[in-house]
Amino acid sequence: MNGYTGKILKVDLTTGTLEVEQPSEAFYRRYLGGNGFIGYYLLKEMPANVDPLGPDNLLIFAAGAMTGVPIAGSGRSAVGGKSPLTGGYGESDVGGFFGAEMRHAGFDAIVIRGKAPSPVYLWLHDGEAEIRSAEHLWGKSTAETQAAVRAELGAKNARMALIGPGGEKLVRYACIINDLKHAAGRTGMGAVMGSKNLKCVVALGRTAIPLANEEGVKTLAKSMVDTWKEKAWMMHELGTAGGLVGLSKVGALPTRNFQDGQFEGAEKIGGEAMRDTILIDRGGCYACPIRCKRVVEVHDADYDVDPVYGGPEYETIGAVGSVCGVDDLRAIAKAHELCNAYGIDTITTGMVIGFAMECFENELLTVEDTDGLELRFGNAKAMVEMVRRIAEREGLGDLLAEGSTVAAQKIGHGAEAYAINVKGQPFPMHECRTRHGQALGYAVSPTGADHMHNMWDEGFARDPAGEQAYGVGVYEPIPPTVLNPAKVRAYTYTANWTWLGNSLGWCAFVPWSDDEVVEIVRAITGWKVSKWELLRIGERGVTLARLFNLREGLTRADDTLPARMAQYHVSGTLNEKPVTPEVLDEAISLFYGMMGWDPQTGVPTDAKLHDLDIAWAR
Repeated sequence: MNGYTGKILKVDLTTGTLEVEQPSEAFYRRYLGGNGFIGYYLLKEMPANVDPLGPDNLLIFAAGAMTGVPIAGSGRSAVGGKSPLTGGYGESDVGGFFGAEMRHAGFDAIVIRGKAPSPVYLWLHDGEAEIRSAEHLWGKSTAETQAAVRAELGAKNARMALIGPGGEKLVRYACIINDLKHAAGRTGMGAVMGSKNLKCVVALGRTAIPLANEEGVKTLAKSMVDTWKEKAWMMHELGTAGGLVGLSKVGALPTRNFQDGQFEGAEKIGGEAMRDTILIDRGGCYACPIRCKRVVEVHDADYDVDPVYGGPEYETIGAVGSVCGVDDLRAIAKAHELCNAYGIDTITTGMVIGFAMECFENELLTVEDTDGLELRFGNAKAMVEMVRRIAEREGLGDLLAEGSTVAAQKIGHGAEAYAINVKGQPFPMHECRTRHGQALGYAVSPTGADHMHNMWDEGFARDPAGEQAYGVGVYEPIPPTVLNPAKVRAYTYTANWTWLGNSLGWCAFVPWSDDEVVEIVRAITGWKVSKWELLRIGERGVTLARLFNLREGLTRADDTLPARMAQYHVSGTLNEKPVTPEVLDEAISLFYGMMGWDPQTGVPTDAKLHDLDIAWAR
């Protein structure tokens, strides 16, 4: 079988047993990888209503058909389970080198259950797997762990998916760090890993992935190597933060816990400022020429930042920067370093601190609650210290480590209004009051607010609409703050295609066209797939995630937005208007109908499940 190793590793940490499953080619073509595998195993092999931090939860590392193939954008893989933050479908997608190395070590996915009696790590090498003691690694930072394991194995090129002390202490938004610089950040999979006493998964292999058309893959890979500078130079030059200043100018930069959309310190923290001050290098992912990752270094009287952890991307800069009112790029870099060393999600961490700052400024928290910390917007040192306290579960940090939904309930007195979450997961750094299709995406996302399986309304506002819009049946331009049936249709198809990307292990920052994606899958697998078939695979993945959430007790009531999204900004410029709840509710019903789900409840119909060949998942 081309495009896959053909092996999925099954690990039971309670018993210490390892088994290899060899699925059929039909299985691979139906689910493809990534979220397709995650949804399948969560529904097929895990009982309903398990404790996300209990031994019965599954932790699934899943590559896609592209992962580890020598072509730009193939460094991504997924990790999933039941989320300890939302109680529903948990998935995080991550770049770097670990996913590719896992495949080269002989496995397309790893399905982990149980809990080891003492800390362990998993060692994958050339088709073999073994469980080793990690008692000597427990409590170490991610960098300390990586160095120790490489030395122990005599394998300086081994790649790792690690947790730090944040995962060990079960911070509910702890993440899994790949290669120290890449984070499987959202939904708390690091806490699931910590709950299993699993410190890291280590991979090293020399086996190439079999390709149906090796020359075809080489030709496609060369085409991106030859043209990426024309298409994606600014992503290399400024990274994901290259658009931060522009977003602030148009009122679309989340500021002071989403109260505002313009940040007066934006020019101090954007991609240009980083390039001109603390940037020392650029990093990248497996087989990718673009190298969009940042590497920063700071050594002064206030902060010491180690470049081993890379540098902050746009999401981090927004979360611990503008959301917290902080315009000190050195402090932002330090917060990023701490998050990667401890293994906690930068987005959720920044949003939880922004929530706490708003509570403090409205006197719902006092200096007694914060152990003397003046937790106000703009206090850079307080922000950095609170990152550490959350990761260590120290003082107020222990409460904030539970997430802002739980913290708001404990604080009371209206604190819930300051928790900018969907399904318990805080917003990423994209202001949906200026993009109403994205607002719909936040509301219906199975993982809680997420931008990576969402849409960008600007792409459908052009006149003439263009091929992207025509391809999903949108023939007239739609303004960003309109949420009409055409926008819902555009979101539905766009989201299904981005879910496909997570099944493939394909990076959205590499500018492959839809037709090129089809060519890539054909060259890798030899399957004569069409865009229609691939779109259906994306739809199958999101439908499995929906079924999982329904099984775990989530309902239409969880597909909603925080009240703040229906309010105008406190100050600054909001170009258009906030999201009207009534219009959003109508759009959700319409989206359900377009997906083949019951328009009132969002339950996939039997006809749709048979249509997608997943009736078994009911």
